[in-house]
Amino acid sequence: MDFLFDLINLPLIFLILVLISVIPAAVKIVQEYERGVIFRLGRLVGARGPGLFFIIPIVDRMIKVDLRVVTLDVPSQEVITRDNVTVKVNAVVFFRVVDPSDAIVQVEDFQRATWNISQTTLRNVVGQSELDDLLANREEINQKLQQIIDEATEPWGVKVSIVEVKDVELPQPMQRAMAKQAEAEREKRAKIVHAEGEFDAAKKLAQAAELMAREPVSIQLRYLQTLTEISVEKNSTIIFPVPVDMLEGLLKLGRTPEA
Repeated sequence: MDFLFDLINLPLIFLILVLISVIPAAVKIVQEYERGVIFRLGRLVGARGPGLFFIIPIVDRMIKVDLRVVTLDVPSQEVITRDNVTVKVNAVVFFRVVDPSDAIVQVEDFQRATWNISQTTLRNVVGQSELDDLLANREEINQKLQQIIDEATEPWGVKVSIVEVKDVELPQPMQRAMAKQAEAEREKRAKIVHAEGEFDAAKKLAQAAELMAREPVSIQLRYLQTLTEISVEKNSTIIFPVPVDMLEGLLKLGRTPEA
């Protein structure tokens, strides 16, 4: 009797075991920042999620794709610029998946493909630029890199939002040459400023001399002002210049009339 009971319950037990093993494979949970790309017998069904949904085990296969922004570091590249200067540059790329189906179907590994295209584009763009543009116009270089990489990754469902050149490493001889050039440029500007100051001072002195020539009394007033300034200092000896016209008046008074 017990044997018959066990024989009747055997299919039920087998069904329960099958359900226990199948349910975890059929129930899928996709996070808010993910999408599940589903294939049914090898054919693309589409992207699902976020949330809880069911798939058919063995028949369906699901691949999760992360939609968050990915930070991709492009390692340092040794590049020869258009003006034949060897530099080492590295960059950082920010991208995210906007079409999960294309990211799985159109390319084998979209992250590695984006990394490779970023690396080659960095070499090409820097190689077509001059050193001065690379150092001074960094924003234009970044925009050009972003545009080229984004156009290349668009068929893969990948959107490149930001590309930034992080560091430009120059060889030591070039650094010394640029330092000397910068120092020479600073000395040049200092000499120009000094010469302009001398020119303005000479112009003002010429104008003052012209004014004093028209008004002789102003010369005497200037002497009195100078005397006042000197008297403030504690000097043992003060030399005070006397105007020539005053001396001429004294000499005329001291002359005797001719016989």
